[in-house]
Amino acid sequence: MIERIRIGFGLACIIVATGLVALTQPFVLKTKLFSDRPIPRLWHRFALRVFGIRVRQIGTMAEGRPLLLASNHVSWTDIMVLGASADVHFIAKADMIKWPIIGWLCTLQRTVFVDRSRPRQSGEQANEIGSRIAAGDPMVLFAEGTTSDGNLLLPFKSTLFGAASMALAAAPEGKVFIQPVAIAYTRLQGLPMGRQHRRHSAWIGDQDLVPHVVSLLREGAMDAEISFGEPIEFDVASNRKHVARLIESRVRDMMTSALRDPLPAKRGNETLLPAPEKS
Repeated sequence: MIERIRIGFGLACIIVATGLVALTQPFVLKTKLFSDRPIPRLWHRFALRVFGIRVRQIGTMAEGRPLLLASNHVSWTDIMVLGASADVHFIAKADMIKWPIIGWLCTLQRTVFVDRSRPRQSGEQANEIGSRIAAGDPMVLFAEGTTSDGNLLLPFKSTLFGAASMALAAAPEGKVFIQPVAIAYTRLQGLPMGRQHRRHSAWIGDQDLVPHVVSLLREGAMDAEISFGEPIEFDVASNRKHVARLIESRVRDMMTSALRDPLPAKRGNETLLPAPEKS
């Protein structure tokens, strides 16, 4: 009974918060009187509290522009973790726009949706992403192209870095910064997660979204760690495949470090985004 109340209350909170975003963000986007970034960031932070996800942030988003952030991908909750940590925009697969609530919120955060099933449109999509990056929008690329189980990093797809090449023509100094970002889910109910427990946080393939949402609301008290690495300069002389492998290596190192040391010991430049523990 208590679990049902917790789940119902959590869903109600998300619905109310989403309703407030629905009333304000479209006005901001249409009038451009204010920045369109604070409202989504507040929603992401509120959602993390509702789900009981506490985020430890190591490092910060790079200040250099144009900027492409290349991250691993474990779950739909990565969007909240990243969105609460920095004012960013996302590159997402096209079918995500159909997701309840989340897909619609992504449109309000000016997400670029990419349909990989239509190769002929890849050039247009890369141009759009490149234009956004060149205009100063920090764009997040989930470079594996899909989600993993949270234990291992899948190979980065170098073709997805084509947007960085497209942005070079409009880049003021002829270069784009690519920053490696690693997300790891490290603890559940205050205890370090083992390999078998990380599937609780992972959202893989065609897994249904609603049951996973309910599961996270039921359990709560999960810790995530997001690490921002040193950015790499990308210019006309850069080899896209080499850069993809280098970024992949750095993300793997940061992810491995987080998974091997999940205890709350301070590591480097750290910020904690608090969330209430499960009672």
